[in-house]
Amino acid sequence: MARQLDEQIAGRFPVGQRLRVLDVGMGQGTQALRLARAGHKVTGVEQDPAMIAAARAALADEPEGIQGRVRIVEGDGHQTGVHFLPGSFDVVLCHGVLMYVDEPEALLAGLARMLAPGGLLSLLVRNAEALAMRPGLAGDWAGALASFDSVTYRNRLGIDARADRLDRLTSALAGIAAPLQVWYGVRVFTDTVADGSALPPEWEFEALLAAEERAGRTDPYRRVAALLHLCGVRD
Repeated sequence: MARQLDEQIAGRFPVGQRLRVLDVGMGQGTQALRLARAGHKVTGVEQDPAMIAAARAALADEPEGIQGRVRIVEGDGHQTGVHFLPGSFDVVLCHGVLMYVDEPEALLAGLARMLAPGGLLSLLVRNAEALAMRPGLAGDWAGALASFDSVTYRNRLGIDARADRLDRLTSALAGIAAPLQVWYGVRVFTDTVADGSALPPEWEFEALLAAEERAGRTDPYRRVAALLHLCGVRD
């Protein structure tokens, strides 16, 4: 997914431009730090104290110049209008957040207002059209059958969450003046790999990444990906 995001940034902004990035639901700060190392100014919003502590610890290990490019705000993604003025950011990330929001349209509208004209909105969501894949590949036939007509699931943390359909999000993005420009599949072949599994040898890992990258851009494979990465642009 990082490659896809970098591709969209490179294709939409002048080379060398220092972007203003808002990372909503920044977690432990992986994306925020990566973008700060690339020279961008990143504001991360997070409400989980444990994640904030982890992000601050990771930031403390970075050089002073990178630390100065990252700001962490404790809060909820629905509160962006409280903390920031409309049009304050060139890029807004909302990765792994919508699955915990019952009605995503209001959150998305608030995020779109944060974007400057031409700004990029990057979403990472659970793919509702592929919820039967994980239980089916694991041989859980009852679970697979129950997933076909559902938009809810229990994630690997044991938390009940919600998935999104591509057509609904396409309509939602059009309605908030940030129409969908491109979308990718994420975790097409690797969704069933157990958390914490050892990485394969380097040559095999590179081949795995190349296969995932190709599948994530190619129909019909991307349509059965566990996650969808959608990019909208503020018009």
